[in-house]
Amino acid sequence: MVTSMAWVVMPDHLHWLVELRQGSLAELMCRIKSRSSRSINLMLGDSGQRWQRGYYDRALRRDEDLRAAARYIIMNPIHAGWVKRVGDYPLWDAIWV
Repeated sequence: MVTSMAWVVMPDHLHWLVELRQGSLAELMCRIKSRSSRSINLMLGDSGQRWQRGYYDRALRRDEDLRAAARYIIMNPIHAGWVKRVGDYPLWDAIWV
């Protein structure tokens, strides 16, 4: 079980702040990559690889600010120069909004 706190889908990667309640991050990432690849390939009529092997993770310490981490995540499209405001980018969400 996972609690999703913030996410943004970029053209070539995903940022996702989650709280794992059971299972492992490796299992979660395997499921996400498998299911999304299958859906994308069905939509495109393709069978290509959609994700790189592995993933990058960063564990937050208890004293770190979750909202600051979420802000960093959802600000990625602005930092990339694609939009001027968070609301102008369609592929994101956060539980504090």
